[in-house]
Amino acid sequence: MAHLIDLIGNTPMAELEKLNPNPAVKIFAKLEGNNPGGSVKDRASLNMIRSALERGEIKPGTKLVEATSGNTGIALAMIASLFGLEIELVMPANSTRERKVTMEAFGAKVTLLESIEICRDYAEEKGARNGYFLLNQFSNPDNYLAHYKTTGPEIWRDTEQNITHFVSSMGTTGTIMGCSRFLKEQNQAIQIVGCQPTEGSSIPGIRRWPEEYLPKIFEPERVDRVMDITENEAVEMARKLARKEGIFGGMSTGGACAAAIKLAKEIDKGIIVFIACDRGDRYLSSDLFG
Repeated sequence: MAHLIDLIGNTPMAELEKLNPNPAVKIFAKLEGNNPGGSVKDRASLNMIRSALERGEIKPGTKLVEATSGNTGIALAMIASLFGLEIELVMPANSTRERKVTMEAFGAKVTLLESIEICRDYAEEKGARNGYFLLNQFSNPDNYLAHYKTTGPEIWRDTEQNITHFVSSMGTTGTIMGCSRFLKEQNQAIQIVGCQPTEGSSIPGIRRWPEEYLPKIFEPERVDRVMDITENEAVEMARKLARKEGIFGGMSTGGACAAAIKLAKEIDKGIIVFIACDRGDRYLSSDLFG
């Protein structure tokens, strides 16, 4: 019998069979929606809370606070409940209802504000107060270290050390920073590809940050290439993944897959792994699958 926490990670990889445009290339989706909290953010959330507890930064009675666009908040709410911690999650008001209700189901207090930037300012101000602890996924090394310790090694193992390209959406950039660190240590030739929205596109889970809000954990030299993805590309690919491959993910998954497919058209051969960030049921009240 396993504890719930022990079920975080070791997610499966599924090969794309119908959408792959190049028979000399293999494309795998790492299905992070299979984590107990339903997204890749389970990994960083567990590592941030557990590491802060081990260092004594979170004490009995400390209240956690964090800004989130959704998936991190759900993961933090779940893990905080397991450790008996109170948490306030601050989220943009246009987030889907599923996210808010799921966080509240785990016992979190949810505060809705205008934008993720305003949410981050609010969380930082509150985290500075006595009795509160700001997890700060945007600046916290425990975010990317979760992927250095788990996601990267799993991909290396499950591709039998043959991965040539790694593709990830960039939000907090924790996933791509941690995986880049690990994979480049194994083979410097592995290409690390990030994707961000085109100017004017809105893709939940992928950000094009203003300079002043750029995550402090982000080191641009660890990304070999950044691909711009339009909102329409992310939406259409999320729909195609569900209908043709049976992979039910959100817009950030669609965006990462769109980048992986573009990449497959450019290279002669290789093994591409992209992060399928979460499950599509987080988006049913939106028009993503409507």
